[in-house]
Amino acid sequence: MDFIGRQDKIERLRALRSAADGTSQFVILTGRRRVGKTELVKRAFSDEPFVYLFVARKSEADLVSSFVDEVNAVPDLHMSPDIHTLEGFFKELFLLAKNRRVTVFLDEFQDFLRVAPEAFSILQGLWDRHHDTSRLALVVCGSVNSIMTRIFQDRKEPLYGRGTAFIRLEPFTTEELRGILSARRPSVRPEDILSLWAVTGGVAKYVALLVDAKATDRDGAIRFAFDSDSPFLLEGRMLLGDEFGAEGGTYYTILSAIARGATIRNEIEQATGKPVGGHLTRLEKDYRLVAKKLPLFAATSKNLRYSIDDEFLRFWFRFVQHRAYMVEIGAFDALRSLARRDWETFTGPALERWFRAKLAESGEWTRIGAWWDRKGENEIDIVAENELAGRASFFEVKRDARRFDEVALRRKADVFLAATGAFRGYDLSFGCLSLADM
Repeated sequence: MDFIGRQDKIERLRALRSAADGTSQFVILTGRRRVGKTELVKRAFSDEPFVYLFVARKSEADLVSSFVDEVNAVPDLHMSPDIHTLEGFFKELFLLAKNRRVTVFLDEFQDFLRVAPEAFSILQGLWDRHHDTSRLALVVCGSVNSIMTRIFQDRKEPLYGRGTAFIRLEPFTTEELRGILSARRPSVRPEDILSLWAVTGGVAKYVALLVDAKATDRDGAIRFAFDSDSPFLLEGRMLLGDEFGAEGGTYYTILSAIARGATIRNEIEQATGKPVGGHLTRLEKDYRLVAKKLPLFAATSKNLRYSIDDEFLRFWFRFVQHRAYMVEIGAFDALRSLARRDWETFTGPALERWFRAKLAESGEWTRIGAWWDRKGENEIDIVAENELAGRASFFEVKRDARRFDEVALRRKADVFLAATGAFRGYDLSFGCLSLADM
């Protein structure tokens, strides 16, 4: 699949590179694994020579040797092959950037923890001494979100406060995902768009795998995912392995419970058999894998729900991890049959998340959320407010718009308005969002 979109991020990276003509720039690029960070930087800097350095898990001397080779492969840059330490390498890098701009991209930056943990302190000291008098455009990225967050946002870490710019790369937007399918097929069914979204969440690598395999409809995605050679079978464990480390078992149990429908804390604790408050906080704050959901305008957290905040992991925990015993014996035909049986139930909530994302991307609304009462008797899929225009819309999400009951939605909206006191004097509208609106 060709490189798609990201033009705003490309322009931002190039602007920061140009800013290094005045003083050094330290750019931190983050985003989940497989979202396309490396390809983005390579595309952004393809117009000028730059140094690409991959932090491989090998000895410091071997790593530095490979770094020196990469520097020397760039025209008009030269570094002595006698450098064998990271301190010596970074010192020389700042010297090279004294009289000219040097652009360096350090990929998998967090893996210095495995090779030479002191690298962060070394870089901090050299950065503090030389960034004002050198012209280094340094871009770093890493695929382990929790570690990258700690390196740059924990006050106890040496590189805290050193970043001059933070860029977070998100998955493809709903419009980009729709465009990717439309460009390859003259007639795209909404069901196919939903299936691609529900499996990939717009993550670039997953989208590319399905597009290149011509598996972008429901049956194709299911066939691809549940094949003995499918990269999706191990992807969840690969994605989470580095993040969780020794506490992986508890986190896996929590995520599995949420994927199976345990959305409130006491249900999750029943599934794990122990208190999980701290784990849920870390899953939300550090790992960015779980989201806390409250009804719109909720005054307390008593009606709190948890959800997995990643479409692919929702899919993986629901269909792969939950039935790992079937994967072990190669029962792939049975897995496909179960996925087809449960597909409509599984993709229903995904359709709601699609429309929330689409409404947010439109720029038309200042607040978007859902609402439900404590008894579970009244629930509204999407409530969208435009505070500037003084209007709000209530939406029911249905696969088939013919099943929409506007009278029932208005009744729920009346309960919402009475309970929250919101939207006084607003223009209110009521509608349905269905597959036909994708």
